[in-house]
Formats: sequence, structure tokens, C-alpha cells
Amino acid sequence: MTDAEPLSPSASTFKQNFDLVTPEFEEDPKLLWGSVPVPPFVSDKVVTWVEENFPHQPPPTVEFRGQNVLKKIENVRMIDRYNSKNPTVGVLYLTATHLIFVDPDANKETWVLYMHIANVEKLPLSTTGSPLLIRCKTFLSITFVIPKERECHDVYTTLTKLYQPVNIKNLYCFQYTTAAKELPKAAGWDYFKLEHEFKRMRVPNDQWSVCALNQNYELCDTYPQQLYVPAEANTQILLGSSRFRSKGRLPALTYLHSNKASICRCSQPLSGFSARCLEDEQMLETVRKTNPNCNFMYVVDTRPRINAMANRAAGKGYENEANYENIKFQFLGIENIHTMRASLQKVIECCEQKSPTMSGFLSALESSGWLKHIRSILDTSCFIANAVDKGISVVVHCSDGWDRTAQVCSLAALMLDPYYRTIKGFQALIEKDWLAFGHKFSDRCGHIQNDPKEVSPVFTQLLECTWQLMQQRNDAFEFNERFLLILHDHVMSCQYGTFVGNCEKDRLDLRLAEKTFSLWGYMSNHLNEYINPLYRPEMDETIKPNLAPQNIKFWRGMYSRFESGIHPREPLEDLLIASKDHCTSLEDHVQHLTKRINSFKNMLSKSAKRLQGGSAALQSRYNADTRGPIEVNDNRYNYDRKLSELSAADDDHPLKTSDFSFSNLSISEYNNEVEKVNDDINSVAVEWKSLRSVVNCPTCSIPFDQITKKNHCWKCGEVFCSRCIDKTLALPGHESGNPVPVCRQCFRVVQQVSP
Repeated sequence: MTDAEPLSPSASTFKQNFDLVTPEFEEDPKLLWGSVPVPPFVSDKVVTWVEENFPHQPPPTVEFRGQNVLKKIENVRMIDRYNSKNPTVGVLYLTATHLIFVDPDANKETWVLYMHIANVEKLPLSTTGSPLLIRCKTFLSITFVIPKERECHDVYTTLTKLYQPVNIKNLYCFQYTTAAKELPKAAGWDYFKLEHEFKRMRVPNDQWSVCALNQNYELCDTYPQQLYVPAEANTQILLGSSRFRSKGRLPALTYLHSNKASICRCSQPLSGFSARCLEDEQMLETVRKTNPNCNFMYVVDTRPRINAMANRAAGKGYENEANYENIKFQFLGIENIHTMRASLQKVIECCEQKSPTMSGFLSALESSGWLKHIRSILDTSCFIANAVDKGISVVVHCSDGWDRTAQVCSLAALMLDPYYRTIKGFQALIEKDWLAFGHKFSDRCGHIQNDPKEVSPVFTQLLECTWQLMQQRNDAFEFNERFLLILHDHVMSCQYGTFVGNCEKDRLDLRLAEKTFSLWGYMSNHLNEYINPLYRPEMDETIKPNLAPQNIKFWRGMYSRFESGIHPREPLEDLLIASKDHCTSLEDHVQHLTKRINSFKNMLSKSAKRLQGGSAALQSRYNADTRGPIEVNDNRYNYDRKLSELSAADDDHPLKTSDFSFSNLSISEYNNEVEKVNDDINSVAVEWKSLRSVVNCPTCSIPFDQITKKNHCWKCGEVFCSRCIDKTLALPGHESGNPVPVCRQCFRVVQQVSP
């Protein structure tokens, strides 16, 4: 043992030498202290000697911002691809849920949620250490250079175990708790009910009815319990159509326009080369008859024709127009999930170029085909929306009806119905077309270890298509870009149970509403962050976007949001919202002060009458036989004169023996009111600090970047990060009494002053 490292005098230190190391063992590995794996070359005698001489003591718990630290590594370099010559040196912490890098010089923290990690890659050794490349689903790409190769391997092994659990019940949402008392676990789960959304569309009615065959998910286990189908469709038709459709996903209503034209969704028929189903043909005919204003309807296959024809060889395919009466069939060419996954990977590579040039970036973006795919989704959605707007019903399907079908049905409804362009409406649209109708979120987002070929950016494309529409009609949307980014990040994070599982049945089986928090509950507490200041509710017409190639833009805010130096210092929307909030605060304050001034006028008027009554009594009782002095029409002069007369008078003066007192009337009666007015005035900031003049948060000193939102405290007018302005309360100087954002110090001050 002469060449080995000397044994540590502390058992806890000795244990740390094996921390996070998981070498390959045979069937029964030796364990030190019953829990620490020991390499095979260590003899049993050594293990016994260590256990006898160094009793096991658990290492002291290390915390960082309330999180238990599993591992701490110092002198780690974080490489910025735009500044590789001057890397940032700091401390790397591994907690149970996050990887945290702290730059002590710049006082900057970089938090990476394990569930956001897409992949981890060990790069070749360098002279400065062992590099570890981490790519995230939020499009953050970050490289850490760890001094020791063994520590790098430990971090790599830990991350590969934690970022993608094997079991769905090990996801972050099942362990997540919040310290915010205002967010109970049940909040948000009951915000949206499918039947309420269809009632808003006036369904059921004479043409459409509720189908009870799927109450136990026996008709189709990836559909919701409540299905809305044509009233003429009997049980035999529904069962026959379900058996003839892939995965049992028969045509069901998803949107009904006021002109009685509808959008129905389903999966591809099991038609093969020649098979047909009478019940399925009758089902589509009953769908057509629900719209008496048109004698035909469209059946839209969102796939390229060649893909649909290839599926016929597998016994699937598409509808034969010769067998289905009064339909017009359309292929609209959206590529499959595998093409989209490869295309997004090329976009990521395009954004990760070390020295991007104009031609290099544009050619890489063009070769990815990403914007072409976005345009094809929008083009298909526009076709459906235009048809419905003209009074023609549409039945939509792709292969299984849960990817491309969800995209185009929801986007068409977004173009047609202004309700879906509000915050609440967009959430209802996601609940209906994505969650209820079985988009496979856990598979497509890679929540757990599964077939990587099932992962695809289907929901990301929905958000981007929505953003493209917002670029052309910003005044038609109540929400802003931040709303879409928050949705995207939390779909990937699994912090909330809203998007966990592949269908409604999965979520019920997992009892997510009981065991996890809802994203909608969290977002309801931060609605002010998602408001579009340019929104005009009266803009309620159908959106008809211009899909010329030059109008399809690269979404820098999504795919390049972590790159410094390419974004404006403050988004225009943030500046507009800050100005709007400031005006709202001042108007509310003015209303309150106006009311206080009016109350003072009333009090002065009453006091003046009492003063006049007291003066009349004095004149009649004390100067009855003498001629009184000439009155001067000056309130202050008269007050001082009367007060001096009263002070010089005898003790038996009638006014001295009465309860009336000029002093009490003019001073003590108003002192409390004056103090209250001063408190009201000081409780509202008249001037707000400019967003551009703030570089660091004054509380935690964290520097602001293009991602961090700047928030004003409505009491002091200073600017804080979101973490340091997490309190709201009603300010005494506001007439409305609405709770507004305040910093923690102002929150304590107001709480002490308030009764």
C-alpha cells in the first residue's frame, strides 16, 4: 500500500472518494459501510479494516439557495462560443434537480434543470481539463471544462442518470413542491373542462350530440371520454368507423363555426389497396349532413401523397373518393416526425456555428428546411380555415391523428376564432386539441427513456406557427412572445403535471391532478408578464396570413435566446408594458388623492360651520353690551384673534367652560388624517427608474441579460429581477385596492404600516 494514497483521517472524506462512482461489478459487489461500492481489486481485509477504524459518518449537508448539493466542483471553466479566449471560471454545483454554475466575479448564476437536458457529451481531453458539452431542449448549449477527468466522469454519469428517468413516476413533477402559499396544488386543474368549451361553441345541438361509448376508453383509449359526433350517427356506425380507423380514432368534432361548418379530426383509414367500410362511409356522410349550407365537404390528408401511398402497403392509406360520396380529397404535404426531428437538429447546428458568417448562417438555415416546414403547416392550416370560413366542413387526418392533425386543427381554429387568441382561449385550445385528443407529449418531448425515434418537435412547431401569425397580426393576440416561451419550457421541464403522459387516460391513471401542480395555476399568478400591450380585443375577424417566403421569419427569440449580443437590451413589449403599468399606477394614485381632497373639503366645510357657530355664541354672550371689533374677512386672522381673546379671558369665560375648543377643532381633528395622507402619498412611486439604466438587480446583484425580465416595484420605483419581486399587495395610495408587484423590503414596510 506504499504507492496508494494515504487513508483519510475522516470517514466522511474517505467516503467522498467513491461518491457518484458506479463502476461495473459482478453479481454481488462489495460495499463499504453497506452503501458505498468498492472496486473488485480492493480486498475484503481492507474493507473490514476501514469499517472498524473509521465508523461511518454521513458527510455534512451542503446547501446552495435552499437546495441540497450532491457535488461541488471548483475552478470549472464555462466556455462561451463567442468569447472562447476568456472563459468564465467559477463553481459547479450538482443538486437533486439542477446543475448550477456560479461565476463569483460577475455574480452570475446559470441554472440548468436536469429535465431540460437533451443530451450530454464528453469531448476529447484538453490541456485545461475535461470538457463536457450539455445541450438542452430550451436550445441552451453550454460547455464546462472540469479540471479532473475523474470528476468530469462523475458529473457525466450523474447527469445521464438524472436527466431522463426510466420510470414516469420519477419525473420532477412528482417531487416538486412550492414555497408559495398562494399556489395550492389543486389550482389550475379545474380551469378547463371539455364540455364547457363545446358549450361555448353551442354543442350539443340538433346536429351534434355527446357520444357515451368512450366513458371507459373502450371505443378509443387515446381519445377523451366525451366525444361529440353527428346526432345521426348510431352506435353501429360509430363502432364500425372506429374499427376501420388506425388506433380506433374515428372522426370526432373539434371545432364548430357559427356558420355551421365544422372541423373534425381522425386517423387514417385501414383501407389498404381495396378495403372499404360501409359504416365509415356512412360516418363521413353524417358529418357532411351536419352542415346544411353546403352539399360537399373536404377530407384533408396532411401527409405528402407518396407517404400516404406507402402506408397502403401496410394495410392503411387514405379514403377512396369513389367510395365516399360528396367529398373532395386533398393532400397537403406536411412531412413526418422523423423529417422534422432531423430538420430541427440542423437548425441547432446552424445556431452553434463558432464563427457564423452571413452566407454560412443563411445557407445552413436554408439546408435545414425548417422554415419550409413551418410554412407548409401554416399553408395547410390556412386551407382549412378558409374552407370553414366559406361554410365548408373539413375532416382532417394524418397517420394516427395526434401530430400533424393536432397542429393544423388548432391553428385553423386560432385563425378563425378570436377567443383562441386570448390567454385563456389559447390554453383551452391546447387542452382540447392536444391534451384531450391524445398528443403524445411524453414520447415527443422525451420525458423518460424511450425510443429516441419517437421524439419530435411537434408542439414546438405549433408555438412557432403561432409566433409567425403574431408577427403579422400582433394586435390580434392578447399574449406575447414570453407566454409562448414559458409554455415551451414547461412542456419540457415536467415541473408541472399538465403535459405529462401521452393521453387523457394516462393522466387519470397517474392521478396527476392529485399528486402534481398544474402549469395553468402557476401561469394564472403571472398573467401580467404575458400581456401584449398592443392587443386590440375589437379585432375579431379571421386572420388571413400572407405566406410569401419573405414573410416567414427565423425565430431568434426561441432558438438563439441564450446568445448574448444579438438581442435588444429590452424588448419593445417590456418597455411598453412598463410605461402602461406606470400610467396605471399614477392614474390610480390620482383617483385616490382626488377622493382624499374631496373628503378634506367636506371636513373643512363642517369645521367652518362649527367655527361660525362658536363665534356667534361668543359675540352674543360675551360682548352683548359692547360694540364688537370690526370683523376682517380673513380666516387665519380671525382664528388667531379669537384664540388670543380666549387665552386672555377669565376662567369663567363661557367658551372656556364649554366643550368647544378652537385648538381641538383645527389641529387634533386633522392630525391623523394628515398622517394618513402622507402615508398614502409615500406608498406610491411617482417616478420609476428607467429599465435601460439598470444593469444589476439591487437586491441579489445578479446582472440582467436579454433573458431576465426586469420588474418595477410600484412602491419605490426601483427595478428588480423576478426572484426578488415575488410579492404583491394593495398599496394604501391606490384607490382600486388591487394587489401590485412590490419588492421584499417595501412589502415589509407596508405590512408594518398597514393596520
